[in-house]
Amino acid sequence: MAGTFELYTDKSGEYRFRLKAGNGEVIAISEGYSSKSAALNGIDSVRRNAADAEVVEAD
Repeated sequence: MAGTFELYTDKSGEYRFRLKAGNGEVIAISEGYSSKSAALNGIDSVRRNAADAEVVEAD
């Protein structure tokens, strides 16, 4: 089952999204965005870039 993006407004009124795995576990939470359209652009960016993202180990 594919993951799901949930778009919501946080307590301070900013738009955020979280990405949930098929089992319902939250696997990513976005930064806060000042507008809904900016948050939707963030979702689109994750969709476009995540599949080809490189994995690196941080020190």
